Amino acid sequence: LPMAFRDVNARRHIGLQQLSSLASTGRTFLGPIKSHKFIVDESTNQSTLICSAVRLIESLDLTSAAGQLLNETIQAQNKEFKTGMSTLLFLVGAWSNAVMECLQQNVPVPAIVSVMSEGLNSCCERVQCLQIPIHDVKKELCSSRVRPKAFESKTGQVGHDGLTNPRNLLCFQRDISAPEEVIPINSSSRQGDDCNFNKCLISPLAGFGSVGSLVKAVSDKSSSVLSGSGVIASSCITQKLTHSRHFSTLGKNRFSSQQGNFRGYLSGSSADPCGCCGLGHLAMALSHGNQTSVKLLQSIASYQQERAECSGSSQINITEIVTCCVLGLPESYSCVSPGFVTLVSPEQATVIKHFADKPLRILLMDGDLTEQYRHLGFNRPHNVRTILERPNPQGGRAGDVWLSRMSDILMTFEVNVVLVKGNVCENFMERCIASRILVIGCVARDVLCAFGEVTGAQAVTYLSQLNASCVGNGAYVELWKASDGRAVDLGELVPARISAGGIPLLTAVLTTALPSKVQLLEDQFWTLLYRLHHALKDGKVFPGGGAVELLCLSHIQVLTEQPERPGNDKAVRQFCSPWLAEYESIVLQALASGWKRYLSVVLCNTAKARSELEACAAVDHHLQKAAACDSPSAYILEEFRRGGVLRGGSDPFPDQVTDLKVCDNVAAKMEAWRRALDLVLLVLQTDTEIITGPRRNQLLNSPVSSEFTFL
Repeated sequence: LPMAFRDVNARRHIGLQQLSSLASTGRTFLGPIKSHKFIVDESTNQSTLICSAVRLIESLDLTSAAGQLLNETIQAQNKEFKTGMSTLLFLVGAWSNAVMECLQQNVPVPAIVSVMSEGLNSCCERVQCLQIPIHDVKKELCSSRVRPKAFESKTGQVGHDGLTNPRNLLCFQRDISAPEEVIPINSSSRQGDDCNFNKCLISPLAGFGSVGSLVKAVSDKSSSVLSGSGVIASSCITQKLTHSRHFSTLGKNRFSSQQGNFRGYLSGSSADPCGCCGLGHLAMALSHGNQTSVKLLQSIASYQQERAECSGSSQINITEIVTCCVLGLPESYSCVSPGFVTLVSPEQATVIKHFADKPLRILLMDGDLTEQYRHLGFNRPHNVRTILERPNPQGGRAGDVWLSRMSDILMTFEVNVVLVKGNVCENFMERCIASRILVIGCVARDVLCAFGEVTGAQAVTYLSQLNASCVGNGAYVELWKASDGRAVDLGELVPARISAGGIPLLTAVLTTALPSKVQLLEDQFWTLLYRLHHALKDGKVFPGGGAVELLCLSHIQVLTEQPERPGNDKAVRQFCSPWLAEYESIVLQALASGWKRYLSVVLCNTAKARSELEACAAVDHHLQKAAACDSPSAYILEEFRRGGVLRGGSDPFPDQVTDLKVCDNVAAKMEAWRRALDLVLLVLQTDTEIITGPRRNQLLNSPVSSEFTFL
């Protein structure tokens, strides 16, 4: 039963204040230059480094109703897109403040809801003209290599500064380079799944930016050069640089015969005069400065694109990608390996060494490998309490019988490797190690499916269901080796690689020496992967760095200043209800203030403005220039092609020309806008907070007790 309630729909709306307060914590996550945060667990004193809105919200104490709604909204965005959560979080706070300003000016709630909703819909329609089709992205992004003629407005002003400026990234980027070498390929390797990697191998972290690196495959006369924006593969390059400090020589390091330890995969068959390989430009534009993940993703995309040439598909298959975080190695050791890389105990590593390049029989388990596990939907008899499912006349512990039976089954069918979707009984794991059987638990369903397709194994729910047709053949297990060919033994956990002939599975091995950074690296990788996935799925991208938000501001400026424009002009929608006209300008300006604060904070976070005041002035300056043009969208696109829209006045390199441009996902960005505004308007329209439960004394003694009416 309700015990207390309070009015929340006052001029200073309590729910909106809570949203604003929570959203302010993610302000530094905007833009390519993010400030990380340490989350410290008081119970364990362990800390985790985060740089995403999802991890932040998971760590906050969200006891309020508004906080829980915010969490649900961000989780929904993360579940669908894996990107756009920081934008969503910031706009929730910005629009909450804007709506509270409207309430201070006595604007009715229905007017706020109606005008803001219509305004956002109008802006979403207006920015459609900025979309760049995927097949035109390469041309758009390559255009910055030649600086175009300065864009002139009707006033004769020359546009040469900009906020979408990719210089915001390069000023803070560091070259990540690793020595490269000519890598001999053992064409007679016994692993058929690695045959596609024998063309061209390169470190995904090497030579980014102005530093090039060269790798030549023994079986190919062509050479591949990694440039600042992608990969050039040309058969006309016949000489190999040996005296540059950026290039290494043959024999500097020995490369393991294990093809799975490749440091990236590049297609060496296509020449590209502008330095791009496949999706290289698009991945870089969507990376927002995350160089490490770009190189890993370029390796994955190159491999998957070659596999998909027969089917004509250009999509990134996320189901064929997994990650494995390895502690104790520098981040430069991060790479992509074919097959499934996972961490095993030292005892399991001993079993793996015993296998020594032997083809193995593999079993897949779709559930837990424990005595108590029952499949989903299993119903026990009602009103019956099970004391012992099977009597044990020979005495001993009841679990010993199950352990012996399951071990005998595996030995009977000569199973060497067991991949289990769920948990594994520790005692059973020990028995398997003693019998030289490798059991890996908590394996993703996609991994099981990949091994099932190439080995012929069929997943079973219980070991008692096992028969000869369920066991697959042709699996290989070995210890994962670092780039220098060394097997990695980090003490508690050892990385191991499981593969099979023709398996499409790829593992992004993320290495770091800092335990608190593991989650951060993994989040960054998956974010970029899903950005590329959704860009290919949408078939188009937005110019990034503030171009879309600037057009929204320009459009709202037109809506507020020229209400007399004809109603059939979709670019300028009129709100038909007469009573809304009185509040239309105020509410539209409140809507615009959210995007304006967004752009200002991005400029401040990237050190392109000394203060929000200076950043706002830069935004206003570009709005004036856009308004002076016949087409604001054409002005914004031209600025994007020139290298950026909105460069702050404190740019340390005002004349620098860069090849790097930024793009954003279309569906993810617009859905983040809609979800942010929907949440703010939902909280705005609540009028009462009803509290139930045994908290009467706590509320009575709290500072806000006067706000409640107790029942």
